[in-house]
Amino acid sequence: MKYPILLSIYEDNPQLRSSINEVFLLEEDFHICGVFENATEIKQHIQSDNPDMVLMDIDMPVINGIDALKHALSINPELIVVMYTIFEDDEKVYNAICEGARGYILKKTLNDKLVASLKEIYEGGSYMTPVIARKALAMFQKRKKKDNTYSLSDREVEILHLLVDGYSYKMIAANCFISLDTVRSHIKNIYTKLQVNSNVEAVKRALEKGL
Repeated sequence: MKYPILLSIYEDNPQLRSSINEVFLLEEDFHICGVFENATEIKQHIQSDNPDMVLMDIDMPVINGIDALKHALSINPELIVVMYTIFEDDEKVYNAICEGARGYILKKTLNDKLVASLKEIYEGGSYMTPVIARKALAMFQKRKKKDNTYSLSDREVEILHLLVDGYSYKMIAANCFISLDTVRSHIKNIYTKLQVNSNVEAVKRALEKGL
């Protein structure tokens, strides 16, 4: 992982936009490469600024955050886009995850938690605030029938649930009373069984299939 993390911010509220900018300007691990009130030129921004991560409001004028997410990923499919919103709407959660959002954070999240969450996502986690994680899971379970064809063990299902809830490898190890190496071994097996290559893909597959 390279640092500092190049971060672009899309937020139409001027006070909040300024506040977020000030928070990350004080963080040595982040470098702000763009702060925008709308996403009308997001393709150009991604090409010129080449950010590592985007913090994206959903409710913006002209182009909403989910459409902006799609535009951004069309330019850089590896870009980490995190939705930042006041909404807890199930449909928006579902659509954002389906379109490739790596995390979904409510605007009432405290600033220090926001910074920590973005670092965790950058390092391979897939963060959602607990209420959002529950809503996402409920939405996927409504739309997909449970699929038991992957033959996950009870421990693998437990670890997969923790991944969905945004736990880091260290947190999973502590929660399950196992070593980090054992966590990595289980997650490797999970990847193989789900036919995925990353935490994000594993979480998405778990939610899609209601595992």
